[in-house]
Amino acid sequence: MLRKYSNHRTIQDNIKLGALTAFSAGMVNVASVIVFFSFTSNVTGYYAIFAQEITKGNWYQGAVVLFWILLFLVGSMLSNMIIIHGKGRFSTYLTHSIPLGLEILSILFVGIYLDFFYKDSLQETEVLVGALLFAMGLQNGLTATISNFVVKTTHLTGLTTDLAILISMFTKESNRHNKALVDKFHLLLSIVVSYVAGGLISGLSFAFLTYKTFYVVCFVLLIIGFYDYYKLYIIKKQYLQRHRQDPVSV
Repeated sequence: MLRKYSNHRTIQDNIKLGALTAFSAGMVNVASVIVFFSFTSNVTGYYAIFAQEITKGNWYQGAVVLFWILLFLVGSMLSNMIIIHGKGRFSTYLTHSIPLGLEILSILFVGIYLDFFYKDSLQETEVLVGALLFAMGLQNGLTATISNFVVKTTHLTGLTTDLAILISMFTKESNRHNKALVDKFHLLLSIVVSYVAGGLISGLSFAFLTYKTFYVVCFVLLIIGFYDYYKLYIIKKQYLQRHRQDPVSV
């Protein structure tokens, strides 16, 4: 999922990446709604809230919302910067793993703080919501960059529109046999289903684990990293075995 870049990726690579990251985004969004009464997987609504607060003269609230938007922006920008500047210097897997690691640390920080230090104050809520938006920005920047802007998993507005367009296109017989369109449909559908499934699991998990639900999100993201690490380990092992068997040809 992380070891391939741009056009070298297959539809299966993108579906795996899209499904797991969408699942984690759905979990984060529902958990943050339960705890903070705020959406954190995207910033679409916050632009409207920012404008509303400014027109009302609520400068502090407007500044907080702007801060949240900027954190999402910085997260996405940081992911892309790490990938484009790390390309050629480090392995693709390592470069793509750094944004994922930062995302895990951000969500883990929120989980630990809620578990041990949270006093339910407004200032704490503002910071923790910002941390989750930063994490989702990292995720969205990572998935969009390495998939050549095919996979975006933290918000579903444009994705739902694309899905609706594809469904309407399939009313024409010739389009039903178009592999590119069918592959795109499967990718978008997997993201939508995984996002909703993540939200449902998060709601159920919170009923039993409360704040520890954020640890579950970190575990899901770790699966992405370790999956590729395992794949690379297998590839390296197979290469070494072939090298021992036939060192001359290799």
